Amino acid sequence: MGEAKESSGKVNIDQELLSILCCPETKQDVALASESLITTLNNQIAEGVLKNKAGQPVTEKLDGGLIRADKKILYPIRDDIPVMLIEEGIPITGLG
Repeated sequence: MGEAKESSGKVNIDQELLSILCCPETKQDVALASESLITTLNNQIAEGVLKNKAGQPVTEKLDGGLIRADKKILYPIRDDIPVMLIEEGIPITGLG
């Protein structure tokens, strides 16, 4: 199994792992989010305005993210580990 570096630069998620991951809530496929979306979200984190699905402020910078197929929720990636918890999902409707 070869290492798969994605174009997002910082994040290194194995393609086999990515192919079996899905949204824990809706079971939709997920894909790596664009670097521009991660930058936008990190700017909102820095401003203290980004909240997760549980309504809690997101305080930890994102290394990357997995975006749900319907483009409504992003699951954070930190230290190359996807955080696939429903309440940690970040609503991104209107941000893409």
